[in-house]
Amino acid sequence: MQRFDIINTIGDKYHVGNIENGEFSYPKALKKIGKDIKDYQRDRSETHHDYIDLRFENDRLVVLVETKNSFSRWSKSEIEQQLQDYVRYEKALTNKTIVAMLAETDGDDVRTWYGQSVIIDDEHESKDLNKILSFKDYEELCFGKVNDRIKIVDSIKALNEKLHTDGINERLRSQFVGTCLLALKNGLDYKGLKPTLDEDGNQVQPEQIILNNIKTILSGLLSQKDKTINKAGKLSILTQHVLEDQDVMNLSYEELQDILDYINDKVLPFINDKNTAGQDLLNLFFTTFNKYVGKSDKNQAFTPDHICDFMTKAVGVGTHSRILDPCCGSGSFLVRSMTAAMDACDTEKDRHDVKTKQIYGIEYEKNAYGLVSTNMLIHGDGNSNVVQDSMFNRAKWIEEAHINTVLMNPPYNATRKFCDPEYVKEWKDSTKQDPSKGFHYVYWVAQHVEPTAKMAVLLPMQAAIGNSSAIKEFKKKMLDKYTLDAVFSLPDEVFYPGASVVACCMIFDLAQPHKRANRDTFFGYYKNDEFEKRKSTGRVEKTDQDGNSLWSETEEKWLDLYRNKREVPGLSVMHKVTAKDEWLAEAYMETDYSKLSESDFQQTINNYLSYLVKEGKVYEK
Repeated sequence: MQRFDIINTIGDKYHVGNIENGEFSYPKALKKIGKDIKDYQRDRSETHHDYIDLRFENDRLVVLVETKNSFSRWSKSEIEQQLQDYVRYEKALTNKTIVAMLAETDGDDVRTWYGQSVIIDDEHESKDLNKILSFKDYEELCFGKVNDRIKIVDSIKALNEKLHTDGINERLRSQFVGTCLLALKNGLDYKGLKPTLDEDGNQVQPEQIILNNIKTILSGLLSQKDKTINKAGKLSILTQHVLEDQDVMNLSYEELQDILDYINDKVLPFINDKNTAGQDLLNLFFTTFNKYVGKSDKNQAFTPDHICDFMTKAVGVGTHSRILDPCCGSGSFLVRSMTAAMDACDTEKDRHDVKTKQIYGIEYEKNAYGLVSTNMLIHGDGNSNVVQDSMFNRAKWIEEAHINTVLMNPPYNATRKFCDPEYVKEWKDSTKQDPSKGFHYVYWVAQHVEPTAKMAVLLPMQAAIGNSSAIKEFKKKMLDKYTLDAVFSLPDEVFYPGASVVACCMIFDLAQPHKRANRDTFFGYYKNDEFEKRKSTGRVEKTDQDGNSLWSETEEKWLDLYRNKREVPGLSVMHKVTAKDEWLAEAYMETDYSKLSESDFQQTINNYLSYLVKEGKVYEK
């Protein structure tokens, strides 16, 4: 296919060239953003590939096409290496999702790579993509349809009701569904089974055969060469606390088959785990399902998937990141970090290192530990360094891991047994819950990771305002040692329908004390994430008239404002603060009066009245 035809097929409006012949010069593009291409060339002695033939781009995707007259006239390894070089330069330039192709101009052969890492070799090539597609097709390939996400969210309510009808306890449902999903992804045989005999001549019913098959799959998945994996402990949780639970053991073959059919038909078809987008959908299913069955604890604040994604990008997770979530829950931050780090890899060895050596998690609660173990296995392992324990018992373990990136959402109302024992000694006898609202978790972790680390943490807005003596104390402790880089005010109902707390995201740079850094802090008023509440399914992302996600555009805007420290009325402001100040955009931001309406005024009055009633300053009389 000729270059002209390739451009027309993919889409001329996406074609980006920066030199006269329409090619794209990476030395020129990198120099424009203050980078030198020599820093990204692997072997200085070899031929340097600087100009790719065709490059297409929008705000989240780049399509790279290197053309050759005929593949048979070129060394296969050489042209693969050439394309790999362009992929590496592109990651340094934009860090967007990449589709990379080799295409013949004298013939019609096309070779395509996309998804995680984009490693240009036979193993990672997408064999079924042997023709040129439109840019929109490549977008759908990489990111999926927003409607798929909505269908997954919509399926959760029906599945939850089905499990309720079948007698599966609420506390067990998310872990049981995760275990079934993991088994189905790995070829679980469950249809058309008949009673059989075991080795001792005892009859085994079909429902027990299914559970035995799931156990076999789990055992196989946990039989890794990595000696650090706690196989026995994980298997014990996933079998004794899930598959051998009485609620599950009491399921009939028909009920168990019906549940597996539902997951197989209503969930798996919308998930392509061969790329990051598909893994995001898996994570969305996990976290959303867990949210809706966790109603017994009204203070549970499961971090929404898109907020995990935003925070992961904000701290710049990459190939060399060593990530810790010390309160990992279902593992949302760990999954996001793992997929983001693997996306940045050039080789299979780098990907393996990310999964086995660079992801660390701690979870105190046993059921949640089983959940994160399953979640990580579903997303391609990476669970070897996830342990069940209190983070306060793991100081040496954390220090030896040389963590340079922390992502966490600590408990906001933790009772005594979940908090730092040394801190608890300072509490009054009447104090039942953490007076720091989770801040003492942040300070403790900061002291045990690398001094150059970055931390992104979710805390309640009370922690940013700092009215109580405990919060004021920890704000001062943090700034005495570390720098407050940014604070993002998040949507009021970001955890809906879980916890009702209003949250913010704080980013700390641990390299030096705040006073020594002597710089302004970035404050983002990030209240509108283009999600809307649905009574039956929670918060779901809005779409435009073409079905495209409005969140992806919003996220890019948020990140751009933060990375470039841009001040935009109504969205962001830079301000120098101390521990005594309020750490939120609302305190310093200019109001964009052009966007105010009568309904905004009324809403503010309503909120203020609600506050007065809540504080007991206004009575019905």
